[in-house]
Amino acid sequence: MKLTLTDADTQSILSRLADSNRKHSSVYPGDSSARQQVHTVYGGANLFKAGGAQKLGSLALKALETYAPDFCTLARVLGFPGAESLPSTSFEIKALAAAIEADPAGLKNSNPAAWTAHTVYARVVKKLQNEPVEDSRIDFEDGYGNRPDAEEDADAVRCAEEVAKGMEEKNLPPFIGIRIKTFTEECRKRSVRTLDLFLTRLAELTKGALPENFVITLPKVTHPEQVTALADLLDIIEAKCGYAKNSLQLEIMIETTQAIIDSKGSNQVLLLAEAARGRCRSAIFGTYDYTATCNITAAFQTHTHPASDFARHVLQVSLAGTGITICDGATTVMPIGPHKGEMTTQQILENAAVVHSAWKLHYDNIRHSLRHAYYQGWDLNPGQLPIRYAAIYAFFMEGLPDASRRLGAFINKAAQATLVGNTFDDAATGQGLLNFFLRGISCGAITEQEALATGITMDELRSRSFVHIVSNRAHG
Repeated sequence: MKLTLTDADTQSILSRLADSNRKHSSVYPGDSSARQQVHTVYGGANLFKAGGAQKLGSLALKALETYAPDFCTLARVLGFPGAESLPSTSFEIKALAAAIEADPAGLKNSNPAAWTAHTVYARVVKKLQNEPVEDSRIDFEDGYGNRPDAEEDADAVRCAEEVAKGMEEKNLPPFIGIRIKTFTEECRKRSVRTLDLFLTRLAELTKGALPENFVITLPKVTHPEQVTALADLLDIIEAKCGYAKNSLQLEIMIETTQAIIDSKGSNQVLLLAEAARGRCRSAIFGTYDYTATCNITAAFQTHTHPASDFARHVLQVSLAGTGITICDGATTVMPIGPHKGEMTTQQILENAAVVHSAWKLHYDNIRHSLRHAYYQGWDLNPGQLPIRYAAIYAFFMEGLPDASRRLGAFINKAAQATLVGNTFDDAATGQGLLNFFLRGISCGAITEQEALATGITMDELRSRSFVHIVSNRAHG
């Protein structure tokens, strides 16, 4: 075979290409395989206590029992497919539940709408009992407001003490952090003081240990220097307080138009994340602040406004493959009835109507996020927790049959798969299916048994790499 190019021709070109490839890979190492929480619950720092997640779970269960005491009611409120065919009387609902529990496989085939509604409801209840909050953010910003300095000082120290207590008692959520105030001229000194007080007191109590998955949230970021400033401060705090180097992670909030497009007309999202010098773990979209900076009036500042979708897509594309996760915003209509105390029948019905309407809006917003591949969002009230999990569980269960068939086909053909280097020819598709099960299992939407039915093993699943699974099977 005759070649035109000699080694002398290609050496410098390929060397430059190798350098360029390495530089590209350093920026885009691929999506993280670590667990991503499905939500973040924001609560005012003045209210935070160790064990608060369990209290929120109790309140969430109470809301569910009050306004959707059975799976048929919840399915109708949220508009599950086939919900209109489900029974409405207590006797019929109990009879159907008993039939499903006695023969789940049979009812799954003969009455899939009932089986799905029942299974989602049962898994939501279990989640609220065992791990009601996946991520908690101790909020010193919007959820806290502007208070006298002495009060915020005291709350910063007290919250650190409560976090230390939660670490000792092992009752913190699997993810936790604090949101400080913005780094604008009006708030920067107060923000830094709160950060310093909290982290200094926590280090004193824990000898520099941090809760698992601890993060500091910087809101309303507008330019990279704000993120760099926080990273610089964290360098100093780590060195002086005894925290491990680079252990203090941060996340940025994209809540302004300037965070999307800078003063020169360029996309700024990745620059903001890179300004953290490796500390940035996630980026959060703030729906309502963002739409406000677009001059959209309050009545139209919705989760599904086209302006919000534009910002989401820019954020998503900018950070894809970087390993930095993305998070969607909140539903600000709270599921809280207007009437309290002793109520008439009419008032009870009015409360239910208000809560059901707020639930449906939250459910639709979460499904909108999931369709856009935003698997994490905000919750602001315990009454939103049942709907967060119901929406996510329904989403994963709807996709389970197709994902199971497709993953099973990939796994079964793994021994015959073609490998080029260490890349499987369908690795992206296979990894996407694997991620579906990993996300579903970690939040409780999918059981391990349902994943194992695809032919995958738990050891393979825990490897979190489809390429490794295929490679091992091909050479096994």
